[in-house]
Amino acid sequence: MSLQLFAHPFSSYCQKVLIALYENSIPFQMRLLSPDDPATGEEFQRLWPLQRFPLLLDGERAVMESSIIIEYLQLHHAGPVKLIPEQPEAALEVRMLDRFFDLYVMTPMQKPVLDSLRSEDQRDPCGVADAKALLDRSYAWLEGKLTGRTWAAGETFSLADCAAAPSLFYADWVHPIDAAFGNLRRYRQRLLAHPSIARAVDEARPYRSLFPLGAPDRD
Repeated sequence: MSLQLFAHPFSSYCQKVLIALYENSIPFQMRLLSPDDPATGEEFQRLWPLQRFPLLLDGERAVMESSIIIEYLQLHHAGPVKLIPEQPEAALEVRMLDRFFDLYVMTPMQKPVLDSLRSEDQRDPCGVADAKALLDRSYAWLEGKLTGRTWAAGETFSLADCAAAPSLFYADWVHPIDAAFGNLRRYRQRLLAHPSIARAVDEARPYRSLFPLGAPDRD
């Protein structure tokens, strides 16, 4: 098997790539990054000194960054589901939404989580408040954007939904989506019911005790 994914199933960005792999039934070997397997960690560090996962290894070629990995899979290991449309304008919309979920949902979601790992004297309450305010603005924008849409970019499951699923999954744990945002809450539920996403969520379930803020008893 040529494809190896250096990842952890509880990581949001790793889930993003796992969803893409499962959506197209692409075979791969999971290289679990864990303190229990230092040899895998050392190999990962040699391949990518920045040590930001996931990383896809295809033979001798290392591919970094979740969005790029998904694009690479479509180019070199294509399955029946095209996660990036061929039509340029449609592809532009999908890529924009992918960046939106990564930058304006995933990134601010991570701020309160990482802040909770700091010692009391090193915490940043102002930064956490700013992150939650950005999430509120992002939720409000998505509420309008999703009007009349089944998936993020329309009626077709795409790269944007691979990004949306883990970002909204964890963001609602960190800063719950207000009941007023019905389109967004229903979209999150559609994502969690989608088979490739449900599989990724289920595989991460044993690690929920690791969530620094405490995982809610739902989802």
